Amino acid sequence: MASGAGRPRSTSRRGAEPASLGPVTPEVCPMSEISSAPKPSVWQVLRARMAPDPVVSNRYTDAALARHKREGLEMAVRARWVALSVVAVLLPILNFAWPMLWYEALLAAMAAVGWLQKRVGRVGRSFLELSVLFLDLALLTFALVFPNPFEQTEWPSALTYHFGNFAYFYIILAAGTLAYSWRTITAIGTWTAIFWSLGALWVHYKGVTVPELTVAAQQAFGDDGRILELLDPNRVQADIRLQEIVVFLIVCYVLAFSIRRLQRLVLSNAALERERSNLSRYFSPRVVDELSRNDEPLKEIREHDVAVLFVDIEGFTGFAAGRPAPEVIGVLRRFHGMMEARVFGHGGTLDKFLGDGLMATFGTPVPGERDAVNAVAAMRAMMADMAAWNAVREEAGEPPLRARFGLHVGPVVLGDIGATQLEFAVIGHTVNVASRLEALTRELGVTAVLSDEMRAAAIAAGGEALLDGISRRAGITIRGIDGAVTVWTLG
Repeated sequence: MASGAGRPRSTSRRGAEPASLGPVTPEVCPMSEISSAPKPSVWQVLRARMAPDPVVSNRYTDAALARHKREGLEMAVRARWVALSVVAVLLPILNFAWPMLWYEALLAAMAAVGWLQKRVGRVGRSFLELSVLFLDLALLTFALVFPNPFEQTEWPSALTYHFGNFAYFYIILAAGTLAYSWRTITAIGTWTAIFWSLGALWVHYKGVTVPELTVAAQQAFGDDGRILELLDPNRVQADIRLQEIVVFLIVCYVLAFSIRRLQRLVLSNAALERERSNLSRYFSPRVVDELSRNDEPLKEIREHDVAVLFVDIEGFTGFAAGRPAPEVIGVLRRFHGMMEARVFGHGGTLDKFLGDGLMATFGTPVPGERDAVNAVAAMRAMMADMAAWNAVREEAGEPPLRARFGLHVGPVVLGDIGATQLEFAVIGHTVNVASRLEALTRELGVTAVLSDEMRAAAIAAGGEALLDGISRRAGITIRGIDGAVTVWTLG
């Protein structure tokens, strides 16, 4: 977010356009205080990160698809094992004989294939996964078409087609839909059609035939060719096989189309998850919920009271001088991590990092009754974190770091600005006053400076306990502000 005015770095750490509690005295900012390159605001970074980024997008998308497919594969394997168990129990009930053990062994092999699918399944094209699926369908075709080697009675090979065994392919199809892969479904349909056709051709040309059964059928049904075609045990019934294949392909491709649409929905949800994750880096959960529920919640220009908090490390330039860059960056990351956690933990919004400091607002984009209290509570928590961190640093022989705080509350203007590159801006003298109050801590030798308005707002919201220990300072002159003002100091 932008504060509406750049804050050049100087000995006072803030050089914002003066906008104050009272009339502002124009002043000339020396060139030494002008930053050579303005830092992008958090909102600019947020917008850029939400733009299509192949690396980020793929990371979230792949994670979402992998999660859904893994869950689907788990369900598919369980469904397969349940279905195979039911069939394994059903077979001896329908035909209790030792040759049924052959089919029980085939069922066990198909269960093992399901375990392999679970092991090699992944998002996208996978040669191993498709190879296991190929093996699965080939095994089922073999079990349904080729005769049982332990069967003592030699039956016509074509007779297996009269039992309606093709329905078992729908079990594999149903399990395949749980993997949320349209490629898997199309592969099941295509390969099933090929295997079933090849099986029919093998039975027709190489299968076992018993001519006596055909003669018996002719004697029983006479010259009625239609009945003979249906009931002759030696006939493959090519028209019915074709009908099975066509219907199966139609079902497969309709399911594949539906799963493709479902996959796009998953991708869309992954994009939403990515956007929400990015939002959560800069906004509290309450604000993220507000942004997620409303269309263009930041586009409308609004004006309301906001509590503004500035935090800065005193003397960080001297601290960083002569130290290795990784150590300096590590300290900044630790500091920023503690500060932003407190901002979010108290319902605030991280506006921007300012080198060794930051700006946070409480009451954006939606104001609340306890914004001032939340800002003071966040400051108190930050002070406690700094004290604990400095204790650890001193034990390690490192110098302590001192953070300075400036707080003010008042009206600001919020809204998107810019023509093509939009930025959500927080504009107004309230921001500048808070910046000047933080700079005033050095002059007064205190840790925090609160405006009189901030103290009054915190008391009005029931935050008296948070104001214990603050001292009144009247007649304070602030650079760029006409007249003396009253402030409250701590530390």
